[in-house]
Order: sequence, then structure tokens, then C-alpha cells
Amino acid sequence: MKINKITSIIFAITLVVCSLTLSGCIFMRGGYSFTGASIPDAAKTFSVAYFPNNAPMVSPTLSTTLVEELKDKFSRQTKLQLVEEDGDFAFEGEITGYSSTTASVSSDNYALLNRLTITIKVRFTNKVVPENSFNQTFSAFTEYDSSQLLTDIQSDLDAEVVKQLVTDIFQAAASNW
Repeated sequence: MKINKITSIIFAITLVVCSLTLSGCIFMRGGYSFTGASIPDAAKTFSVAYFPNNAPMVSPTLSTTLVEELKDKFSRQTKLQLVEEDGDFAFEGEITGYSSTTASVSSDNYALLNRLTITIKVRFTNKVVPENSFNQTFSAFTEYDSSQLLTDIQSDLDAEVVKQLVTDIFQAAASNW
């Protein structure tokens, strides 16, 4: 009986603390995002320019996939409105690398896994807090079975790697919000 009473008290205290913490976050000046990004009040818009594919090896739909995923991420996870150009937060850049290399070999020297690596250069301009702007290179990869042809699974692999890249870009841009 005594243990149930103590457990109930601990549960009630935990519930009150969680409620106060959450309500404090919701009413915090500048807004709250479950991504951990609290966007400055002065920021209202973002823009994403086309990222040309300047890699030696080119995936035909990669530029479009990257740009659309970046727009979607910021639209879904922030209060910012997408504008065609000149946003308070502006993203531009280029795809600089796209390669498929052997990642793992068997004991008889046959490739088991290949690795698709995509590298992009991003210029992020923060008009609200200019010192938080950056020029940075991001790279991500995924591995696939070497028995598969890259051309057969390319769009799925591209989408997987682009999601990783966009998450990294979002975190880099939002780390100072």
C-alpha cells in the first residue's frame, strides 16, 4: 500500500514537471519546434535555389530531388514560408560529387557491397543573423549489393542519400536558432 502511494506521488510530480516544461516551451518567445530549432521572430521566409549537378558522374534527377527535399524539410519542420528567391534564410549550391565505389570485397576478391556517395556544396545566407551564414560541403553515402546495377536502383539510392544530406543541412542551418 505504501509503495503504491509513493509511486502515485512520483507519477504526479513527474506529470506536473513535464506539463510545465512543455507549456514553457510552447509560450517561449521566438516559437518552438520539436526539431529543437527555435526560429528568430524576424525570420519569415526561406528560399532554395536550383543546385546544378557539376559532378563528373551525373544522376539525371538528383538536382530536382535535392531541391524538393530541402524545400519540403523546411516547410514541414519550421514556420518559415517558401519564397522563390531572396528568403530570410537562403540556400544555394551545387552537387560536386557523385560516385559509386566498392565498399566490401569477399575473400576471393569479388565485390560484395558498393557505396554510392553524394557530395554537395551549400551556401546558406542568414539575413536575420548574418554571422550564422555558412559555406559548407556535405557528403553522405549508402551501400548496396554489388549484384545490383546502379542504374536499376539509382532513384531509390539517390532519395536515401539526399534525405541524409538534407537532415545534415537542416541541422547545420538550425544549430544557432
